[in-house]
Amino acid sequence: MKVSNRQRRILEVLLNRHGDVTAGQLAQEVQISARTIYRELEELDPLLEAHGMSLIKKSGIGISLEGSEQRLAQFQEEIRRSETETYSPDERKVIMLCKLLEEEKPVKLFSLAREVQAAIPTVSRDLDELAPQLVRSGLELVRRRGYGVEIAGPETAKRPFIEWMAEEYLDHSDWFGVQSVQSVQWPVTRRLLELVGKDTFLQIEQLLWQQAEEWLNRLKESDYTRLLVRLSVAVTRIKRNHWVKSMPNRMYNGPTGKGGFDLKRFAEALKLELPEEETAFLQTLFDEARDKAADVSSVILEKYGLDLAEKTIELIRCVESRMGILLSKDRSLLDGLIRHLGPALERLRRGESIRNPLLPQIKKDYEELFATVRQSIIETWRDVAVPDEEVGYLVMHFGAAMERWQLMPTHVKALLVCTSGIGSSKMLAVRISKEFPQIDLLGHYSWYEASRMPEDQYDLIISTVDLPVEHDRYIKLSPLLTRQETEKLRSHIRGMTTTARSSASTAAVYDGGAWGRLQSIKRYADEMVNLLEPFHVCDLDNESENGDLQRLLTSVLDALSSKDALMRRDLIVKQLMERELQGSLLIPDTQLALYHTRSEWVREPVLALFRLKVPHRMGYDPAAQAKQIFLMLAPKTVSKPALEVLSEISAMLLLPELIRLLEQEDEVRIRSFISRNLETFMKNKLEWRDAE
Repeated sequence: MKVSNRQRRILEVLLNRHGDVTAGQLAQEVQISARTIYRELEELDPLLEAHGMSLIKKSGIGISLEGSEQRLAQFQEEIRRSETETYSPDERKVIMLCKLLEEEKPVKLFSLAREVQAAIPTVSRDLDELAPQLVRSGLELVRRRGYGVEIAGPETAKRPFIEWMAEEYLDHSDWFGVQSVQSVQWPVTRRLLELVGKDTFLQIEQLLWQQAEEWLNRLKESDYTRLLVRLSVAVTRIKRNHWVKSMPNRMYNGPTGKGGFDLKRFAEALKLELPEEETAFLQTLFDEARDKAADVSSVILEKYGLDLAEKTIELIRCVESRMGILLSKDRSLLDGLIRHLGPALERLRRGESIRNPLLPQIKKDYEELFATVRQSIIETWRDVAVPDEEVGYLVMHFGAAMERWQLMPTHVKALLVCTSGIGSSKMLAVRISKEFPQIDLLGHYSWYEASRMPEDQYDLIISTVDLPVEHDRYIKLSPLLTRQETEKLRSHIRGMTTTARSSASTAAVYDGGAWGRLQSIKRYADEMVNLLEPFHVCDLDNESENGDLQRLLTSVLDALSSKDALMRRDLIVKQLMERELQGSLLIPDTQLALYHTRSEWVREPVLALFRLKVPHRMGYDPAAQAKQIFLMLAPKTVSKPALEVLSEISAMLLLPELIRLLEQEDEVRIRSFISRNLETFMKNKLEWRDAE
C-alpha cells in the first residue's frame, strides 16, 4: 500500500480520533485547506473500500472511518508498515510543471525524478499524461534523449497556463493568509505560490488600492482577484527574465491605454524596466479588466441572450412545481442563476471538468432539493450533460431562495465575506440570520473591502476564507455553517467585548440604517421615474426602409422624443447592428425585437417602443419577423441603481402579460404595468436584505 505524506496524515487523524471530525478540523490538523481535504478524501475512497472500510460523512457533524474494530486495527498497522510516497501522482505532476516552467533550459529526466523523489519510469508516465494537457494550452512538451525535458511555447501561452494551475490547486486562503511563502507546510502549495509570486500578489494589491481607480471599484470580486493573479504571474515572470517576445495583432495605445491606468508609475513602484512588448502585455491585462468593469451591467438579457433567460425561467418553474414553493417571482434567484449558468454552461460545452468540494455535504443537507434540481435540469437542458458537481452549485441558489423570507431582525453588526459564489454567500447569509437573530448582516463584502473597513462601522467579520487582517477581527466558517461552526460562532459572540459599544450605539445604528434605506429608495425611485416618464409608444412607417436594418434603426432613433439623450446617432446605429450579429434579438415565440446597447454616445437611459407598419425580417428565417421594436439604451458608464432597473425591465420581457401589453396597449397601460413590477422589485430588495 502506498499513500502520500499528506494522505497518511489525514488517515492518522481519522484513526486516532474517537468520533467524528469536521473537514475544517482535519484541515487545521493537517495544515491544508478544506477544499484539499475533500480532494484527498476522494482519492482515499477506493483504498479504504479495498480494505473493507468506508468514509462516513454526516451533515453538520463530521467525517469518520467506518469498519469493524478488527479491520480498523489491521488497517492502522498496515499504515505503519506501508511505504510512504513523498507526493501523490497529482502532486508529482504539479511539482514537475513548476520545475519546467521555472527553468529557461531543458531539465534532465533524472533531475525531475530526484525533484519528485520517484523512479524515472514513473516520471516518464506522468509526463505522458501531462503532454495532451499542455497541447490544449498552446504549449508542447519536448523530450529528447540527451537533451532533456522542456515546455516549449510562447510566454503568452505559459502565463495563462500558470494562472490555470493557481486557480486549480490554490485556495483563496493560500493567497490572502498572513503567513509567508517560506512558512507554508506543504511543498506543492509552496512551489505554486513561489511560481505565481504570492509576495508580489500582495504588493500589487496594495498598489492598485492606492491608485484608487474608479473602474477598479466596479469590478466583481472574482474579476478583481483574477486581475491580481494575472498581474502577479506576469510581474514574477518578468523578474525572473521570462519575457514576452511579441504581441501580435494588437494596437498599443500608449502607457496608459484605454484603461487610463498609470503603467509607468505601476512599473516604477515594482522596480521594473519594461520593454515595449511587456508594457503592451500588462496593458492588455488592465484593458481586459476595465472592459469587465464596464460590463458589470446587470441587464440580464444583454449579456447572456434570450434563450438562456427563458430556459432559466423554465428551470425555476420546474423546481417550483415540484417543491410547491413560489420561486418564479424571486428576481434575485433568476439573476443569480443566469449569472452562474452563463459561464458554467460554456465550460461544460467545452468539456471542462467542474469540481465541487461541498457536494457530499450539499447532498446530505438538501437531499430532496438536490434530486428535484437535478431532474429539472435534465428536463430543461437536454443538449448538455450537467454533472452533480454543477447541480450542487445550483442547489445552493435554490436553497437560498427557499430560506430568503425567514430572515429576522438583528442587533450585532457583521460583514460577510464569501468567495464561493453568490449562491453560497446568500445561503450562508440566510442560515446565519436564522440561527442568530442578534446578528445584523450589513452586506456581502469582498475580502479587500472588508480588510479596509473602519473597525467602528462593524462588530464582527464572518468570512469563509483567511483574511489578511488580525485574527481577532474575524471568524472563519464554511459556506454551509455546520453544527460545530454554529456553536463556534455562538461562543464567539458570547465572548465579544463589543457588547456595550453595540448596545450603546443601537439607536444610532438603526437611525443610520433607516436613513441609508431612505436614500437608497430615492436613488432607485429617481432612476425609475427618469426612465419611465419619457417612455413613449411610436407607430413607425418603415415602408421606405425596404428591409434595410441600418435605415430602420436610423428612423427609430430619429423618432425618439428624447433627442437630447443621444449624441452620435450614426455610431449608436452601428453599435446596435453589431449587437444583432451576436445573436437573435427576437423574443422567442413573439414578434417583438429587443434592441439594446450601452454606449459612450448615450447621455442618459432611453426606453421606447416602436410599432412597425411593415414587419421587419430578422436574420435568414422568413418566419422570424418583428412587428415591434423595444429599444433600451444606456450610457457606457451608469449607476448601479440604473443598471438594476434596466435589468428588471429586461427580465419582465419574459412575462406574457407584458408582451401582450407591448403588442396591443397604449403607453399609459404599459407604463403602469412596468411601474407596479418595479415597485414590487424595490420592496423585495429592502425586505430581503440580500448580501450583495
